[in-house]
Amino acid sequence: MRNTDVRNAMSLYFIMGTQNVDTREPLAVLEAALRGGITCFQLREKGLGALEGEALLNFARKCQALCRLYRVPFIINDDVDLALALNADGVHVGQDDEQASLVRKRIGPDKWLGVSTHNVEEVRLAKSIGADYVGLGPIYPTTSKLDASAVVGPVLIEEIRSAFPSMPLVGIGGISMANIEPVFHAGADGIAIISSIASAEHPLKATQLFSEEIQTLLKK
Repeated sequence: MRNTDVRNAMSLYFIMGTQNVDTREPLAVLEAALRGGITCFQLREKGLGALEGEALLNFARKCQALCRLYRVPFIINDDVDLALALNADGVHVGQDDEQASLVRKRIGPDKWLGVSTHNVEEVRLAKSIGADYVGLGPIYPTTSKLDASAVVGPVLIEEIRSAFPSMPLVGIGGISMANIEPVFHAGADGIAIISSIASAEHPLKATQLFSEEIQTLLKK
């Protein structure tokens, strides 16, 4: 049941921090995305001008309240202390963040743990320490992460899906309406989006278009 819940939540996974929305109100962008049909939200507050301390806690609390209103899982990127303080639904860590095995011990068995991966060995390790899902990428070139790894393409999704049939997989990195289809055809359960929603002129419409296309692709 949990595996199914995670897989379903991966279909349109929105990642955002205040640094991703230009001059717009980030909570308004998040609510537009929630209204448009995102299935999971990850708060990733990193980079130049990122909120800290009480400001971060207050902002995260407002994000969580919106997610609860729309019944969408609320995930915190990397910050285990913040996730525990808010009783978030889970934590997502990268290869350079706090070691995933230690994060699992800190958050316990009930919360979701996601791990960013770039090859088969990293997925194997993530699975061994109890990750609920893995993010694979960058699938395509991306400008959202300045320290992004080398582009892996949809072919890595095929490789991981073959090696780990039951592991929930979400593709991330440079995904847009123009290149979404190969990601699902390769076996991904969903896509993670940052700028294609956060920087869109109309975040609600952008999200709705993604949601409609994903529903079509998942039925094929």
